[in-house]
Amino acid sequence: MTSAPELVTAALGGSVRAVARLISRVESGGRSAREVSTALAGRPREAAVWGLTGPPGVGKSTITAALIGQLRRSGRTVAVLAIDPSSPFSGGALLGDRVRMTEHVTDPGVFIRSMSSRGHLGGLSSATPGAVDLLSALGFDVVLVETVGVGQNEVDVLRLADTVVVVVAPGAGDGIQAAKAGILEIADLLVVNKGDREGAAATVRELKSMIALGRARTARRGDWRIPVLTTTATADIGIPELLVQIRAHSTFSAETGLRERRRSDRAAVAIETVVLDHVHRLLAGPNGRAELENGAARMAEQGDDAHSGAAVLWAWIAGQPFV
Repeated sequence: MTSAPELVTAALGGSVRAVARLISRVESGGRSAREVSTALAGRPREAAVWGLTGPPGVGKSTITAALIGQLRRSGRTVAVLAIDPSSPFSGGALLGDRVRMTEHVTDPGVFIRSMSSRGHLGGLSSATPGAVDLLSALGFDVVLVETVGVGQNEVDVLRLADTVVVVVAPGAGDGIQAAKAGILEIADLLVVNKGDREGAAATVRELKSMIALGRARTARRGDWRIPVLTTTATADIGIPELLVQIRAHSTFSAETGLRERRRSDRAAVAIETVVLDHVHRLLAGPNGRAELENGAARMAEQGDDAHSGAAVLWAWIAGQPFV
C-alpha cells in the first residue's frame, strides 16, 4: 500500500487521484487518518475557507460552480467539499453534487469531492475538518465547503469557515424559515439566488429588515455589516459581486483579528473531532460494546445511575491506547 508521505508528494505534484486517496484515508479515521496528519506536519495552511449553506433547492451547487469559474479565470486553485445527506443503511452520499459541476472536473486546478454526512448533526461530515486541513496543507488557494441543507443544524459551518455565505431563494418563505432556524445568525453574507424569479426583491427587503432589526439590538461600532446580494447563478449574474463581498469580508477579518479567531476555532474543531472519533471507535469495538453493555446491565438490574455508569466507562476509555 502506498504510504501517506508518498501520496502527499504525489498530490503536491498535481495528482488528483492522490488527493482523493488522502481524503479517503482521512474519512476512514483512526491510524490511517493519523498517518496523513503526520505526513502534513509543518506545512503552511493558507487557504481561504468559504462555507455555503442554506435550505435545500436554493442553488448552492450552482453558485459553487459559478464561483469556481470566476476563481479559475483569476488563476486561483479551488477545492470543493460537497457534504451530502447519506443513506442510513449504506452510509453513502445520496445527492452526488459533483454531477452539477461537471464542467470543472477535468480542470487540474479544481478538486471536487462529495462527502457523506453519515447522520452527523451540524450539516457537516465528521471528517470535514480533517479534509479541510488536508486541502489547505496541499496548497489550494480556496477551499469551498457546501453543506447539506438541513436548516438549524448547519451552524457547525461557522466553526470551520473564514467566511459563511447563507443562500436562500425567493418565495416559499425561505427568509422567514432561515431566521426561525437561526442560520441567519451565522451569515457573513446573505444571497438571494434565482433573482430572476418573482418575489426576489421582496425577499431581499425582508432579509434587510431582519438584519436591521438584529443590529438595532446587538450591533457595536466596527461590526461587519452583512450585505444582502441577489444572484442568478445559472446565468452568472451577481457572482462577480458576490466575490467582491467575500473578499471584502476577508479584508475585514484580517484587519479585526476575526480571521485568526476563526482559524483557531477551526484547529480546535479538528482536534475535538479526532478525540470524538477515537471514543466512538472504542465504543464500537467488541471490548467497548462489552463495557457499555455491562454498565447498562448494572443500571437496569442493580439501580446504578447513568452518571456512575458513564464514570466507569470513561475510566476504561482513559486506559486505552490512543491510535
